[in-house]
Amino acid sequence: MLRLRAFQNDDAPLLINYLNNSEVVQFLSPKIPNPYTIDDARWWIETGSKAGHTFAIEQNGHFVGCIGAIAGEFEYRKSAEVGYWLAQEYWGQAIVLKALALLIEQVQLSKDIIRLHAVVFEGNARSAKVLEKVGFVQEGCLQKAIYKQGDFYNALVYGKVIA
Repeated sequence: MLRLRAFQNDDAPLLINYLNNSEVVQFLSPKIPNPYTIDDARWWIETGSKAGHTFAIEQNGHFVGCIGAIAGEFEYRKSAEVGYWLAQEYWGQAIVLKALALLIEQVQLSKDIIRLHAVVFEGNARSAKVLEKVGFVQEGCLQKAIYKQGDFYNALVYGKVIA
């Protein structure tokens, strides 16, 4: 059974394990510290995960990843950016697909956000496919918009109106 829940203190060891896997963080924002430490995990659990609609993904009672939607500011306050990651050992099981559907339901219930968008590193075909399966459409490509570890990546922008 899959569910979305708040982060808990006992998620810290798995957060550290998962976010020190180079495959997991390959297409994630460089704002995620590397290496990922106990202090980083504590900050995330106590502070970072409290922003917007942010949840731990739990599969059959086990913490396996993270998903969230963070609203913009000012003229973008009715739009939210979606982000997610999943522990590598759980890839290929449609977990993020199901979690994204649950997240969309949660955001719709708030009645505050009418549009979701996500930015995907060009080359991250898995993430693009997940978004498309739940109705996101590619709205554009920002050339060399992402800079990570000395490399530039195109940013594929996906969007979905939910209200």
